[in-house]
Parts: sequence; structure tokens; C-alpha cells
Amino acid sequence: MLDLLKLETIWESYLTSYGTVAPYVVLGWWVVFTALMIVATIGRKVGLRRRYVKALDLLFTIAASKLNEEDVVEDNNNDEFENNVVIDPEAPRAPLSSSTPGQFSLEEPMPYLAAGMRAIVQDCIGKSFSPEELKTWNMLSRTKRMRHRRLSPSMTLLWVVGCIIRYFFLMPMRVVVLCMSLSTMCILTSLVGLLPSGKWKKKINAYVVCWCFDFVAGSLSVVARFNNKENRPQYGIAVANHTSPIDSMVLATDQCYDMVGQKAKGLLGAFMNALSKSSSHIWFERKNAKDRSAVSKLLQEHADDHSLPPILLFPEGTCVNNTAVLQFKKGAFEIDSVIYPIAIRFDPRYGDAFWWQDTFLEYVFSMMTSWAIVADIWYLPPMRKGPNESAVAFSERVKALIAHRGGFVNMTWDGF
Repeated sequence: MLDLLKLETIWESYLTSYGTVAPYVVLGWWVVFTALMIVATIGRKVGLRRRYVKALDLLFTIAASKLNEEDVVEDNNNDEFENNVVIDPEAPRAPLSSSTPGQFSLEEPMPYLAAGMRAIVQDCIGKSFSPEELKTWNMLSRTKRMRHRRLSPSMTLLWVVGCIIRYFFLMPMRVVVLCMSLSTMCILTSLVGLLPSGKWKKKINAYVVCWCFDFVAGSLSVVARFNNKENRPQYGIAVANHTSPIDSMVLATDQCYDMVGQKAKGLLGAFMNALSKSSSHIWFERKNAKDRSAVSKLLQEHADDHSLPPILLFPEGTCVNNTAVLQFKKGAFEIDSVIYPIAIRFDPRYGDAFWWQDTFLEYVFSMMTSWAIVADIWYLPPMRKGPNESAVAFSERVKALIAHRGGFVNMTWDGF
């Protein structure tokens, strides 16, 4: 009985103290919420993110000055020499045979087999699906060899400080902003979906979508530099090279799009469902033949309606590591509509936007522990299919323009 009375007394004192502190806790929460929302949503417009990237440039310059560039160049040359095996019967690098003439030793063809395997593994297509290796260290150990930290104690200290900043300051703040932004997007897009169709709904949806995507972009410290805005799509079909799932988000911070894509589950699927409530996005199942056949009809209907936002497509159909543009699927180019090409090039010095991880959550974690996501976007002049031009030829013409503007290798191979 005495224990029960003690518990009641403790509980009452706890409620009393909580009632005293609660207003300050709520006020502090709202202050943090408001501050993060302001920084995340207007940070791009007032240049906060650009100043942050300039500070990173200064940091990388200091780090590069402390590196022994001669050793790095020497190591790279040694690596290239070791990988440069000439497949020739008289190759001087082939080991001398220890067997007598007329006899065969199993190790003799090994240099040639190794060279053949290396040619298969290091082909031009395979390189397009692996994380891009940087020439300079950006203090992210996953993008460069660990040897840079052993060059000097100051570099080790700089790397440790960078880890503390990225994992214990930036990442928790970004997670909070991501949760806030996704929740806000779900609520606002649901409210927009309740409005009657018309011109006002289109304007409100465009403003809400761009604002929400800019809010989400703040959780990754996205800095997007848009060029040639006079070519920005207004209707019809916009096509772009594809590096990651955030390509749509980066583009949508400047222009409202309706999107076409593969249905997904989990966090990405919830994100897609939220978008569908306010506009006419097209999600399909790639393995379902009926879905694929219906997409062309929906695309034509959407492109013919100039009151709808431009629809965004990634004709490569798969993510590439931002070094090349692979073969475009011809489906979008069979549509009788104006095509707006867009070239997107990410700067891997600050963080790799390429999705090579096994799961989407791993990919999000990788980006949230990066310094920033920096991209240059070019709006290219609108194009139309010629009178006697096939869909394949038209797609190659658009792809060549995107590859040239973005500085990518133009490949004729299918990513699949």
C-alpha cells in the first residue's frame, strides 16, 4: 500500500513538472520546425545552399593542397601499366615457359585469360553501371581509396571532422527535414486533389508541387543550376538522361511535371502515391504487357492536352552513372508531340547521386551522409519528328543532343 502511494506521489510530481516544462518544449519544437522549414524551402532562393557549396569548394582545395599529387599520379600510372596487357602470342610480359619444348604448363595461358576477363569486366557498358571514381579525394571514403588519410595527420584529422559533421550533424537534421517535407507533401497534395478541375487547380498544383519538391530537396542539400530557361517545357513531353530516382525531384524544383514511371513499393511507392492525388501521373508495371500498351495511349492523350503540365520521361529506362547516355526506348518518340530534351549532369565531388545500392533505403542513407547533391541542368530547344523520320532515328537525334550538351559518351547500347 505504501509503495502504491509513493508511485502516485511520484506520478503527480512528474505531471506537475511536465505541465511546467511542456509549453517550453512545444515552443522549442515549433522554433526548430520553423527554422528548418525556412532554411529548407527558401535556402535555394536566397543562396544559402550555394554558399554552403562554395565553402565545400574551399575545403576541397585545402585538402588537395595537402595531398602528394606526385605520388597519386605515380600510383595511377602504375595501375594503368599493370592493367595494360597486350594479347599477342609474342607478348614480352608473358612468363617464360619453364617446360621443355613440346610440353604444356597450365600457368602459361594465364596472362592471356586474365587479359580477356579484364576486357569483359572493364567494357564501356559495365563502367556505366558502377560508381564513378574521382580523380581527387572529396573526403568521402566510399568514393576514393583510403590511402589519402595516411598521407598526413592533418588529412586524417580533417577526414574525422568531416565524418562528425556529416553523420552527427547533417544526417540527423536531414532526416528531420525529410520527414517534415514528405508529410507536408502528402497533406498538401491530398488537399489539392479535393479541388475541382480547372485552371486554378493547375496553378495551385504547380506552386504546391514545386514548393514541396524544393522542401524535399533541402533534406539532401540539393543545389540545382538551371540553364537556358527560355527552353523550359510548358506542355507536351520532356525527356532527360537518367541517373537516379531524385532526377524528377531536382527538375520539379523549377517546373511542375506529370511523371511516368515504374510502380514501386516502400518509401518510394508512398511518395508516388502522394503525387498521384493532385495530378495525372502515369505509373505502370513494366512486366505487365497490358500496362505497357496502355501507356502509349495515355501519353498521346496527355500530350494533346496543353492545359496539363508537361509529362517527364526517362527513355533510358535505367539509371546510368552520369558518364554516358545509353539507347533510348522509342515509345515516347512514336507520340505525335513536341519533345523537350533536358540534360542533367551531377557533380560527384560533393556526393554521388547514382543509384547503385541494392535497396532504396541504402541509397537514401548514402545521399544523406554526403556533403551535398549538386547538378547542372540544361533546357534544350524543343524538337519534333521529321516527316519521314522514324521513331528510332528521332530518339537517336534527341539522345545525341543531350549527350553533347551534358558532356556524356553517346552509346548505342541498350542499358538492359
